Amino acid sequence: MEKIFNGKKTAKLGTKKNPALVNVQTEERVKELELIFKESGWKHTIELKPDKPEDITALEILLNPVKTKIIEKKVGRNDLCPCGSDKKYKKCCSK
Repeated sequence: MEKIFNGKKTAKLGTKKNPALVNVQTEERVKELELIFKESGWKHTIELKPDKPEDITALEILLNPVKTKIIEKKVGRNDLCPCGSDKKYKKCCSK
């Protein structure tokens, strides 16, 4: 069985320990992205590679962080039914 988590926490993206790495094809794009990174205060490395496709995945992750999902509490069998009938869930809407 392979371990997925090795017990070491990775540094947050866009910090000194884990700067965002992006690859672009033009000088204009470098200037545009530098402005975005500086306005947000993120640490970054921008590489100019005209012969390779643009890769701004790290910037997209920083701009659109994953939101925590909140799961609604499940109704227990013996709880009052959420429909408002004042009956237990198991005798009302669980069927």
